[in-house]
Amino acid sequence: PVLPTKVICVGKNYEDHADEMGGDLPEEPLIFMKPATAVVGTNAHVVHPRISTEIHHEAELAVVISRPARHVKAEDASLYIFGYTAANDVTARDLQARDGQWTRAKGFDTFCPLGPAIETELDPLERLAVICRVNGEVRQAGFTSDMVFGVAEIVAFVTAFTTLLPGDVILTGTPSGVGKVEPGDLMEVEIDGIGILANRVVSA
Repeated sequence: PVLPTKVICVGKNYEDHADEMGGDLPEEPLIFMKPATAVVGTNAHVVHPRISTEIHHEAELAVVISRPARHVKAEDASLYIFGYTAANDVTARDLQARDGQWTRAKGFDTFCPLGPAIETELDPLERLAVICRVNGEVRQAGFTSDMVFGVAEIVAFVTAFTTLLPGDVILTGTPSGVGKVEPGDLMEVEIDGIGILANRVVSA
C-alpha cells in the first residue's frame, strides 16, 4: 500500500520478545533500518535466500507517515501519521547472529511485507491484537498495548535524528513467538482493524 524511502524499525519493543531473544529491555528505542527494496505487498512472495538456513517471521504494527517530520514532539505525533498497516519484519536469524548487527539479516529483497491496506482511523493506544499464523497455526499473539515504547514516543525519538518523509514507515516491534519458516510456508500477519497480510515463502 506504500513505497517508502526508508523503513525505520524498533527492536525489542515487547518485553516477552526481549526475553526470548535474550538481554535486557533497552532504556530507549532500539533503532535499525530496512532498505526500501525490502518492501513488498500482500500476496507477494518472500524469497528465502540461499545463504541463510534460518528465516524467521516477525509480526508488527507499522506506522505510515503523512508529511515531512523532524523534531516532532510526542504530543504532536498524530499530526504526522497518515495511518497504520501490518508488517512482517522477516529476518535471517543465523546471519543476524553471525554478523553481530542486523543490516544484512533484515535487509534482503522481499523481507518487509506491508499491507493489506492503510487504516487511517486506527488508535494504537487500544488493545489491538497482533497475530502471526504460519500455515494456519498461530505462532505469535500479542497486543499493541504491551509495547514498551508507544507510537508517539517512537515518532519523537526517530525524528530527533532523521527526517521522515511522506510514505516512510516505522515498524514498532514484534511480540514473542518468532520462529522459522521454510519455502512453501504461508505467513499471515493479522492486526485488529487492519486485516491480514499474507505472504508465501519461496526458494530463491
